[in-house]
Amino acid sequence: MLENVKMIHPKTELKFISNEIGYGVVATEFIPAGTITWVLDKLDREFSPDTFHKLEAIYQNILDFYTFRNAQGNYVLCWDNGRYVNHSFNSNCLTTAYDFEIAIRDIHPGEQLTDDYGYLNIPEPFQGIDEGTERKVVYPDDLKNYHHVWDEQLKKVFHHITEHPQPLRELISAEMWSEIEAICRGDKQMESILKNYYPQDKGSAKK
Repeated sequence: MLENVKMIHPKTELKFISNEIGYGVVATEFIPAGTITWVLDKLDREFSPDTFHKLEAIYQNILDFYTFRNAQGNYVLCWDNGRYVNHSFNSNCLTTAYDFEIAIRDIHPGEQLTDDYGYLNIPEPFQGIDEGTERKVVYPDDLKNYHHVWDEQLKKVFHHITEHPQPLRELISAEMWSEIEAICRGDKQMESILKNYYPQDKGSAKK
């Protein structure tokens, strides 16, 4: 049966959060720290800046809203509920340098899965919802400025990846899994998420 197939963690669902936030992705079961929560897969689509600028405005607006930019500056559109994961300055999920995200702390049933949009190479700053954190605005160069903070958060839980059941394991290549195992054993150093950084002056995309 394919009705519940998704490349974001399967124990999640799309749910209306509030009028201010709109929809978000919520855990339906306990997801422990170190669980892979999302994987870039073959159905996710990339749009180069040139392709983006050739599209009609209606499509550009959709891509502006639902995509993130990778290290090549391409706009990545998730085909499943991954595109509905909301921003938080205190996110419970973090991206890695390996095209997947992991939970950096335990996520409980009914809790939203959240990302920090600061590492998504956004083209323009935006004001986030005030969560009582020091950061109030997401900037295009946040990844360059805060990667060391996010790397430390990842390092604290990365070794749990091989300890937990991973429903998204089959989406990760054997070669990549071997690298993950080497990092978890301490035989190899985890790559910094700075690897994902796309300098905005490389392209001319604008909202």
